[in-house]
Amino acid sequence: MSYSRRSGIVIRLGLAQTLAWASSYYLPAMLATSMARDLGVSTPTVFLAFSLALVVCALLGPIAGKAIDLYGGRPVLTASSFIFALGLAVLATARGPTGLFLGWAILGVAMAGGLYESAFAALVHLYGKDARNAITGITLLAGFASTVGWPLSAWLELQWGWRAACLVWAGLHLVVALPLNWTLPGSPVAAASSVPEVDALSSAKTPTSAEPQVSPHNALRTASLLAFVFAITWFISTAMAAHLPRLLQAHGVPLAAALVFAGLVGPAQVGGRLLEFGFLRNIHPLVSARIAGGMHTLGAVLFLFLGVPAGAAFTVLHGAGNGVLTIAKGTLPLALFGSANYGQRQGLLMVPARFAQALAPWLFGLAIDRFGADALWFSAGLGALGFAALMLLRMESARQHA
Repeated sequence: MSYSRRSGIVIRLGLAQTLAWASSYYLPAMLATSMARDLGVSTPTVFLAFSLALVVCALLGPIAGKAIDLYGGRPVLTASSFIFALGLAVLATARGPTGLFLGWAILGVAMAGGLYESAFAALVHLYGKDARNAITGITLLAGFASTVGWPLSAWLELQWGWRAACLVWAGLHLVVALPLNWTLPGSPVAAASSVPEVDALSSAKTPTSAEPQVSPHNALRTASLLAFVFAITWFISTAMAAHLPRLLQAHGVPLAAALVFAGLVGPAQVGGRLLEFGFLRNIHPLVSARIAGGMHTLGAVLFLFLGVPAGAAFTVLHGAGNGVLTIAKGTLPLALFGSANYGQRQGLLMVPARFAQALAPWLFGLAIDRFGADALWFSAGLGALGFAALMLLRMESARQHA
């Protein structure tokens, strides 16, 4: 496949992913309060409905991944565009808690087949072990999802209300994301056969010199460490996406400055991914992950000790680290296990992460309510545990490839 055609695929996927993330993952931060007021429920109830979407996403993720392994990314991603639009339309017409939870449950189905895991699996299905740069490319574009999504959702809500905002996002899925996903190429080679679920973590494909081989003895431990790192990464990412402006204000940052600081996350994510695409592209993904793994904790500690002057540094470090770790979520399993059964394996590895995401808005919100600014110690400690797991994963990887 030519370089120009590959670039076109990356751009289409990146734009569709930007829309998917902005209209689902980043939606509650701006609209939850208005939804709660209009529907007669509490704001935590709206976040509970969002958590339901993440649970649905966790349960259906392995199924969506296996479908991409078998049929390629185009049918799954295209279907997700329809389902995103349906879920947002149901949400926009909700008149009480039932409609709220139904809308978010449908969005959970869409998220299972329409977020990064599916896009990464689609690229691996097309390019195999050479998908790393393409994975980085779509995350470069979609790294602006919060920077685009938060202000646009807030502006739409201010002008016409949260229901109109949901309907606009639904329309964008139909007229923008759906054609982008539909025009993706079909699978160049269909998957040879399906494998038992237990083999999805250890890869049933006969290894070649081009594919890494993980011994069955080490596969479960390696997969467990990866799943732990992903769970911590996505807990922190989701907690910050839901509560970052509020957390910054709890530390004494004025509202206007808090919104500016929070808006730095998107560009910082893209900056981290540019670093991965350039300087780090020729080194093992484990090294990239190690560099990124301690950034949230470092930024949090600086902010906790230095206060408001370090607020921007915190959000930039958090965003940059999160940006690189998002890529590592796609490239680490590819580097350690190879491309065989990649989609199903990704779905399985992300199950703990999705449940962690489901808990994050509620649990971190409780932490802010109880501890205020000191809630940041919670995420800083989790980040340190994730970094330690990456170190163990590096040591384990060295033994595997000795």
